[in-house]
Amino acid sequence: MSLPLRLGLFYGAIFIGTGVASPYLPVWFAHHGLSGSRIGLILSLPMLARAVTAPLLAVWADSFTLRRTPLILVAAAVTVAYAAMALPLGFVGWAVVWFAASSMYSTLSPLADVIALARARRDGFNFGWPRGIGSAAFIVGNLGMGAILSRGSPEFVLVWMVAAVAATGLAARLLLPPDPVQAQGHAAQPLAAQPLAERMAGLGGLLRDPVFMTVAVSAGLIQSAHAFYYGFSTLAWKRQGIGEGMTGVLWAVGVATEIGFMWFLEPWRRRIGPRNLLVLGGVAAIVRWSALALSPPLWLLFPLQMLHALSYAATFFASLLLVERLSTPANASAAQSLNSALSGGVFAGIATLISGWLFDRAGAHGYLLMAAMSAAGLAGALRLYGMQRLDD
Repeated sequence: MSLPLRLGLFYGAIFIGTGVASPYLPVWFAHHGLSGSRIGLILSLPMLARAVTAPLLAVWADSFTLRRTPLILVAAAVTVAYAAMALPLGFVGWAVVWFAASSMYSTLSPLADVIALARARRDGFNFGWPRGIGSAAFIVGNLGMGAILSRGSPEFVLVWMVAAVAATGLAARLLLPPDPVQAQGHAAQPLAAQPLAERMAGLGGLLRDPVFMTVAVSAGLIQSAHAFYYGFSTLAWKRQGIGEGMTGVLWAVGVATEIGFMWFLEPWRRRIGPRNLLVLGGVAAIVRWSALALSPPLWLLFPLQMLHALSYAATFFASLLLVERLSTPANASAAQSLNSALSGGVFAGIATLISGWLFDRAGAHGYLLMAAMSAAGLAGALRLYGMQRLDD
């Protein structure tokens, strides 16, 4: 089996679970009697803490000899945590368990990105191919659970999530290459042997780097503006009379355009450059969220969902490439995890927390806050054109 396919199947194991958790976990919580505000609070807590938990988990991951080892351990721990959510824990108990599970699960993709980006550069394949397989698996999760929920109980959401993360742990062991944290044969000692203080110093250097932080904050604002969509689009569309089955189709349309972007636009991505991609993503996000705030008819939702290729995929690729350019092998895991922590962490946590309150009081008009966040991210992206380090 070729390495791009093996990496793609691993991404698939991650995202076939995310494709269910993102749109349908709020349905599971609502089935158990939680309000929009409480759902928003549960979803937001691990995001708010991710600016701390993700870098610390990345530093921990860099203490191993092989990059795949922490992914195996994290997937095993999340499997146990997801299974524990089946217990009648109530609001507080679910919040605690979801905090632990989500904090760990969110590190799987950025840690896998470090492996895949390095191999793509070294072996000469398009990183978008394996990552696109993961997005295709996300669609399978969307459509599969949408079909199940049209006839079955929301309890199947949790069953699917447990099975998916268990498969992720197995896939990490069987499919990921045994790449070392830092290649041998160089003057530098292996990163796994470096003291904790040195690894923490590398993290501190990233936080003090104004160019890196401008990239991470700008991309983070645009990416985290998906918070209302991820947390409450299913419930908002349900209020419009759009059922879970059609919701799965709408999500699938968005991710299908994302896959096309990853698989077929590599030459265009290289030609246009990551800074321009980030600007395009910000503009598309402003248009998308402003339109969704008006609760448009079903036919208009399909072209709006196609903007996902820019609001999400273009922004994701831009941040990934810019962060890789600004990091070194010694702090690559910390850099990608910190970038992910901002986009899917503190900004997304605040947005999700507020989104729950907005959904209870204003319904789909909550998307207007997402449009404002995207505008702020766009302003930061425009500042990158004056930064010389990105011109090298």
